[in-house]
Amino acid sequence: MGIHIKEIIVDISFGQTRAAILEDGELVEIYMEDLEVQSIVGNIYKGLVKNVLPGMGAAFVDIGTEKNAFLYVKDLIPDISGYGEDNYGYQGQIKTCKIEDYLRVGQEVLIQIVKDPIGSKGARATANISLPGRFAVLMPNTDFIGISRRIEDETERNRLRSLAEEIKPPNMGIIVRTAGEGCSISELKSDVEFLISLWGNILKKETKATAPKLIHKDMSLFFRIVRDIFTKEIDKLIINSKEYYEKALEIISTTSPELKSRIDYFDKLYEIFDYYHIEEKIEKIISKKVWLKSGGYIIIEQTEALTVIDVNTGRYVGSKDLPDTVLKTNIEAAKEIAKQLRLRDIGGIIIIDFIDMKDNNHENIVLEVLKNALKKDKNRSNVLGMTHLGLVEMTRKKVVPPKTNILQSICPHCLGTGRVLSKQTIFKKIEFEISKALFNKNNKIIEVFVNPELGEEFLNVYNDEIRFLSVKYGKIIKIIPDETIPKDEFKIYN
Repeated sequence: MGIHIKEIIVDISFGQTRAAILEDGELVEIYMEDLEVQSIVGNIYKGLVKNVLPGMGAAFVDIGTEKNAFLYVKDLIPDISGYGEDNYGYQGQIKTCKIEDYLRVGQEVLIQIVKDPIGSKGARATANISLPGRFAVLMPNTDFIGISRRIEDETERNRLRSLAEEIKPPNMGIIVRTAGEGCSISELKSDVEFLISLWGNILKKETKATAPKLIHKDMSLFFRIVRDIFTKEIDKLIINSKEYYEKALEIISTTSPELKSRIDYFDKLYEIFDYYHIEEKIEKIISKKVWLKSGGYIIIEQTEALTVIDVNTGRYVGSKDLPDTVLKTNIEAAKEIAKQLRLRDIGGIIIIDFIDMKDNNHENIVLEVLKNALKKDKNRSNVLGMTHLGLVEMTRKKVVPPKTNILQSICPHCLGTGRVLSKQTIFKKIEFEISKALFNKNNKIIEVFVNPELGEEFLNVYNDEIRFLSVKYGKIIKIIPDETIPKDEFKIYN
């Protein structure tokens, strides 16, 4: 059964942007960005080569951040894999080469970030710059034409390929994005011309800059959502900020006016994520255990090196036929695992320990279910198969840290053996409880008891918002330090 309603719910409040993707009311993706901790994926830097490692075929590049960026030799060579199955007109040459033939210590190099720093690892970079627009992606260093794999109609693919041939700049590449399906030549041309102008400005900045230097910063999360995700496949884009609602209308009026009617402003006296039952679903992302409808469950264990997922029958006893019970549990688990990888943004190496199956046909069925479920995910994955021990090996493209890294932080008391809620999450929970208390007409005073350190940081960040809410609702809001309260807890009285 296909998806009937697909919505994007955007919450902009207290210095944080959150966007939830719902499919028939079910949370399938969540994006979060704090004003203080933003992703650097898509940013372009003029970097300074610090180390060249021939044995690893890589180099470390100083981009002015805490950790040097990591640049593989293959990311110095044009690479168009994954951008479309018909990379027509590609003129680049993929060949084996040595990193020392291209880079030396002290050399300046223009690079773009493709993966955020994760754990002890620095950002991953590429010299193959890509500039995304609404309908197209410009590849200034690679001569080819690509069409999004999500555009399946062959007639439309051929039409878009012809349009791209007409407007493609010499020695550059164009990828027509999913949003480009059905667009006119004028729309595509306008998009590409803007990207060419942007590239020209980047080159001018690079010429004047001394490495390490940020040359181009990608859009913030909200504008990336409007640019990259809000396509004709989305039925509704619902925003709780009047300012950003109007900005979305302004952008879409220019690029995709037919989608204007799908943008709504949420002005109800509720927290938007609470209204759509998203908040409770986000909290479940923290849990290692995920229950299956049948009564079975999966355990998700994340480490810096890889993620291990264990499947168990739990309360599910099924029929009298054990192999049938195992197969049904594994099939249900395979679908849930694909969903959780997407929802939690888990990438890298993933090992799945399904319940042992004696029948090879059953193993093949489960693998096929897993592969089909992963097709809904825009991040590339590769299921490598099952080992002799019955473990499924797979990989998923890692771009940003997993959601648990954002929702939680390493516990300072147990030195990393356990996890507690991150400050951003605690702040969001405090904000949520204050917002609920504001609608209680019987009380004029709201008292929030928090750990002194947490309370000081909360006021430093949100003092203006607290004053605004006090005036707006005619209530006194007190943030009261209490040393007896742990850093990941708070108490509220009203």
